[in-house]
Amino acid sequence: MTRKCSDSPTCSVDYAFRRIGGKYKGRILWSLNEYKVIRFGELGRILADVTTKMLTQTLRELEKDDLIIRKVYHQVPPMVEYSLSETGLELIPFITYLKEWGDKKIAKEKGKIEIASQLI
Repeated sequence: MTRKCSDSPTCSVDYAFRRIGGKYKGRILWSLNEYKVIRFGELGRILADVTTKMLTQTLRELEKDDLIIRKVYHQVPPMVEYSLSETGLELIPFITYLKEWGDKKIAKEKGKIEIASQLI
């Protein structure tokens, strides 16, 4: 049985995280923000821990959700470039905030580790 989504705020949060949640989506969106236009192979090198299959699947999901644009050049060998769509660009301030939050938390954890190692 499928539950319908109500108009509650948590439903909107669920909607957003279904679009950008997961291990690689945020990192792909951030990379596209930094590089503006990037080819598949370059993206694979930047995200070295992602398999080709998972990268392809994640890019398809992001394209389906209108967060990225896929441009195919019909040549030999074929070339595909990705960039952020207008909708994807709208997410960048929020991803920037999450990055800054993560930077602070990592620095705080690093400080705790350094203090602990000095006590030993």
